[in-house]
Amino acid sequence: MKYFPISLISRNSLRALRILVITMAITGLIYQFSFNIFSPYKLPYSIQDLSSLEILSHSQGNSDIKTIDQPYQRANATFVTLAQNKDLYSLMEAIQSVENSFNKKYKYDWVFFNDNEFSPEFKEIISNQVSGNASFHIIGKEYWGYPDWIDLEKAKKGREEMAAAKIVYGGSESYRHMCRFESGFFYRHPALNNYKYYWRVEPGVKYTCLADKDYFKYMEDNDLTYGFTLSLIEFRRSIPTLWNTTLDFIHQNPQYIHKNNLVEFITEANMTEYNLCHFWSNFEIADLDFYRSEAYSKYFDYLDSQGGFFYERWGDAPVHSIAVSLFLNKTKIHHFDNIGYEHPPFQSCPSSKKTRLENKCFCNPRKSFTWTYKSCVAKYYEAQGLPRPPFEKDTQKVLMNNE
Repeated sequence: MKYFPISLISRNSLRALRILVITMAITGLIYQFSFNIFSPYKLPYSIQDLSSLEILSHSQGNSDIKTIDQPYQRANATFVTLAQNKDLYSLMEAIQSVENSFNKKYKYDWVFFNDNEFSPEFKEIISNQVSGNASFHIIGKEYWGYPDWIDLEKAKKGREEMAAAKIVYGGSESYRHMCRFESGFFYRHPALNNYKYYWRVEPGVKYTCLADKDYFKYMEDNDLTYGFTLSLIEFRRSIPTLWNTTLDFIHQNPQYIHKNNLVEFITEANMTEYNLCHFWSNFEIADLDFYRSEAYSKYFDYLDSQGGFFYERWGDAPVHSIAVSLFLNKTKIHHFDNIGYEHPPFQSCPSSKKTRLENKCFCNPRKSFTWTYKSCVAKYYEAQGLPRPPFEKDTQKVLMNNE
């Protein structure tokens, strides 16, 4: 039998013990690392949450509105703006307002119209501001000019008389071209051929609440045709013959009047006299197929043939409003009480405090025009047979004092 020296056994045992301890330590670290990665109980977010972490990281620059990074089925829709190069900075403010409150999240396209060429600077700056695709288009002379049947001297005399009477835009020639374009030609422009819904935005407007939904999809999902925020009374002297011209068209084309129309919104005296109420069309979300319809197109063509856009000062707002009220089922018309909107000198602020808090509105409900006595929104709710939205006591008191 051989015997090993005790010192040698001790040295070998210590070496083996060290190796065993190191091996166990490494094994423990590997186990702990793998457990932390694959266990949903040790991480602040599970593996299934990684996609949402990515969304949050994209939206850290603006905690109020989060970009939709996952696939999203947008409506077939676009924003539409009529502007000139001189409107660049007021348009930038309007676009920034729309983008911050709504479109950074949904990235809808934007179509810009001008009766002249947009400058390279305008295109560069505006394209950089919008989150969707931007396209720029010149309005042709067929859409922005005098038709052959207009008596230019008569039109000039009409402008001079309205200017002397201090009617707003009464002396403006370009304003009349704009109203005619917005009444009957914008939807015929090839740039909009492939879109179904449009949202009109003008330079200088402001949106004062975060969007609580995709309003285009809301229109689509609820089978709505026309949406508005503000409703005003038109200047009677700017449209003295518009209603009688409309009655002439109706008598010749009674088939276009919808049985469940909203005529009570725009008329008084047994529904024969126009009360001048109209939807303020500088904000409208609408189904372009309505404007493309036979009823609307023939209505506009008839109005155009009578010359009132130039001899008087027929606006696109009353033209749109009369057509919507007569030709549509009234269930397809919607008031967006949850949208904060400002077009100086008027603004609309949600009547519900809950809505204002949820949508982080920064508008003052006491300055909202919507429910004042000069507004036609109450008339709209009455014609629709709808109850008024609830008001807080302080807001209601202000409105009562204004009535």
